[in-house]
Amino acid sequence: MALTKLQRRKRIKMRIRKSISGTKERPRMSVFRSNKGMYVQLIDDLNGQTLAAASSLKKKGEDSKQVNKTEDAKSVGKLIAEKSLEKGISKVVFDRNGYLYHGRVKALADAAREGGLKF
Repeated sequence: MALTKLQRRKRIKMRIRKSISGTKERPRMSVFRSNKGMYVQLIDDLNGQTLAAASSLKKKGEDSKQVNKTEDAKSVGKLIAEKSLEKGISKVVFDRNGYLYHGRVKALADAAREGGLKF
C-alpha cells in the first residue's frame, strides 16, 4: 500500500529531526507551510523554547494588497532574519520539516540568507 502525502512528509520529517537539533546560540529554524500561509519559528530544543516567530498572516493584516504565496514566503524570510538579528542570532539550523526544498520553502530560505542569517 502506498504512503499518503502526509505519511511521506512525516517519515521525512522524522529522518531529518534525528540529525538536527537547535541550541540557544544556533537555534533550529522550523518552517511550516499551509495552503494559506507560511510560519517560521526559531526553536531552542535544549530548553524547549521558541526564541522568535514570524508568519505571513501578520503581513496580510497590515497590507490589503494581494501578493502571491512565493512573495509572502520571501517577506516572512526577511522578517525572521530581522527578528533574529535583533536578538543577536546570526546562525541557525534549517529544518524544512519534511517539505521539499523547492518553491515557497526555498524562497523563504533565500530571503532569510539575504537578510543576514547563516545556515
